[in-house]
Amino acid sequence: MTVLFIGLLIWTAAHLFKPLMPAARARLAAGLGDGPSRGVMAAFIALGLALMVIGFRTAPVESIWFPPSWTVHINNLLMLVAVALLGLGHSKSRARSWVRDPMLTGVIVWAGAHLLVNGDVASILLFGWMGVWAIVEMVLARRKPAGPVPAGSLAGDIRLGVITLVVFAVIVAIHTWLGYPPFPQG
Repeated sequence: MTVLFIGLLIWTAAHLFKPLMPAARARLAAGLGDGPSRGVMAAFIALGLALMVIGFRTAPVESIWFPPSWTVHINNLLMLVAVALLGLGHSKSRARSWVRDPMLTGVIVWAGAHLLVNGDVASILLFGWMGVWAIVEMVLARRKPAGPVPAGSLAGDIRLGVITLVVFAVIVAIHTWLGYPPFPQG
């Protein structure tokens, strides 16, 4: 569980470094250059993510609550929404103008969906932390006015829908391969 916790700390610190310490982030960019400083931050984020995955996979299963079986169906529906929201941030869909922070909203939906179906300590720590992190990021992002959102198109909507379904299918396949099938078995 320690590895999971360290990964979460590194992920959070790397993401919150710029909004909470802009002068320090600017000094890093001035010293290394903008591209290399972004690379350093990306490396910390990747390290945090790797430690989260390793820590989660090796954490003991200590259940606090036992979700009812029907929550799996809600989870799967919410995961479709989460995947669409994550893609929406970079899409040319008309829906892009509906949500100010689509990627962070997607993380919140993802975290909530997983908390519905996982009652063990490691899951509560991972998904609860990530949901709270996304909320904090949204609050910090709202300190600045939102920029203009480019107009989307029907083709962008269709592309987003197709990409969402493909990515969801890949996520289902990976979860099944890892031994966490997202659909009821048997």
